[in-house]
Amino acid sequence: MSQLHQTLIRPILTEKSTLDGELHNKVSFKIDPKATKQQVRKAVEELFGVTVVKVNTQVVPGKPKRSGRRTYRRSGYKKAVVTLAEGSSIDFFAMEGDGFEEDEFGPEDFADDADETVE
Repeated sequence: MSQLHQTLIRPILTEKSTLDGELHNKVSFKIDPKATKQQVRKAVEELFGVTVVKVNTQVVPGKPKRSGRRTYRRSGYKKAVVTLAEGSSIDFFAMEGDGFEEDEFGPEDFADDADETVE
């Protein structure tokens, strides 16, 4: 795996981050704890082919949780909020290129299954 893929662990797709992306053209990522803003900027620009205006990073602390009487702490992570240039966007929900054809299955393919009975 390349250094770029190790910098960006995964996108953060929450209601707040999705709204931030729609209104302010920002994208959130969970990143490597040792990654710098410059590394994040380079990784996003090269992997997604967009122009980055600004990168904000923050360390999100782990939350205390309980399971019965036992308490434990979830591990924290480092997060980057990347502001993209006007006109640039990253679509994580694009169905292009994943091998799924929309017309591959239709309702008629599943209608026969409901009529069959198990003997």
